[in-house]
Amino acid sequence: MTAKIKMMVCVFIGSAALLLAANVQAQVSDDDKQFLAKAAQSDVNEIKLSQLAEEKASNPAVKAFAQKMVTEHKKLSASMKPFADSWGLTAPTDLDDDHKQEYAKLNGLSGADFDKEYMDQMVSDHAKALDAFTTEAKDTKDTKFKAAVLKGKTVVAAHKNMAYDLKKKL
Repeated sequence: MTAKIKMMVCVFIGSAALLLAANVQAQVSDDDKQFLAKAAQSDVNEIKLSQLAEEKASNPAVKAFAQKMVTEHKKLSASMKPFADSWGLTAPTDLDDDHKQEYAKLNGLSGADFDKEYMDQMVSDHAKALDAFTTEAKDTKDTKFKAAVLKGKTVVAAHKNMAYDLKKKL
């Protein structure tokens, strides 16, 4: 009798664990995956444009901002990687088409013209990213992902403010 009860308890616990795992996985929506893919692409774009700015910026403050963007977007990307991995998403490795054009444009500029165009792009990109993070933070049902999104939103908001303040000084 006790062996039967033990077996039934094991089956029950195993079934409950499978249902719980299915519920956790069900919380991941297509919108979450789309946001994460977009955020990963945004990180790649910011890193590559900022690496160019590390080399080409003439204003020391712009150069320092670019270095900060490279460092912090690499950290942001790393914080989202576990979600991408568990959701079967492959991280982008190159600029999207719009940012390839922007990279080419920036590469043809120098001095104050480069600095101004780079900072214009940083303000624009971070404003778009902040909107996306804000929407995702409201909409996602995955509590662990929401926490990561809220942390990312704080970082992106700070970047937007820094970019805007620096742009005004140029």
